[in-house]
Amino acid sequence: MIPQLGSASIITTCKDAAGIAGNVFAFGLFVSPIPTFRRIMRNQSTEQFSGLPYIYALLNCLITMWYGTPLVSSNNTLVLSVNFAGALFQLVYIALYIFYADKNVKVRIGGLFLADLCVFGIVVGGSLQIGDLSLRRTVVGVLSCVALISMFASPLFIINLVIRTKSVEFMPFYLSLSTFLMSASFFIYGLLNEDPFVCIPNGLGSLLGLTQLVLYFHFKRKGMEVLREESLIESYERAV
Repeated sequence: MIPQLGSASIITTCKDAAGIAGNVFAFGLFVSPIPTFRRIMRNQSTEQFSGLPYIYALLNCLITMWYGTPLVSSNNTLVLSVNFAGALFQLVYIALYIFYADKNVKVRIGGLFLADLCVFGIVVGGSLQIGDLSLRRTVVGVLSCVALISMFASPLFIINLVIRTKSVEFMPFYLSLSTFLMSASFFIYGLLNEDPFVCIPNGLGSLLGLTQLVLYFHFKRKGMEVLREESLIESYERAV
């Protein structure tokens, strides 16, 4: 029995460590829009920036936060905490966006924000009507899984842009790194917690994050080689 208890203790410790690491790395994702909102506040306008990513992110955080509560799943406090923090950040971003947006955009984003709250209310109210806790966890888990996968799928557009332009200008390194580290941490957390609704989407997120990093270093190196060649050509032409 002692080895088994020791093994269980080690797994719990590793699981908690992975979850805490995921919370820390997620902070890098949550603060990444700050430069954008500094510009918006400085220019007193949302310009061509879209408010939709914050609307999608808020709904994802709210549903996944609900999945992490004891009313839906057990031993998922770190899933609850990271998504609670994420929801707070998105609320601030949405409030600032609406404040500085044009009138028509205010109405549209404000309407989508209310839609987020309505959908979340329906998910909470509907799931509480399910008396079987196991079934409730499955239903909310599937919704959370879909929300997470849709969020992690968004970098596919950036990946396509990087491959097409052969430039990493629109793919910030630290954002890609934070995405990979956060996803990998929660993949391990979900694996050790035997939770497929955390493990599967974050496993996909880890692969997408790793793909972004590989592309970043590949095209960054290519770009440096091109600049080096151009520099050598310019030096040769000046010498001639």
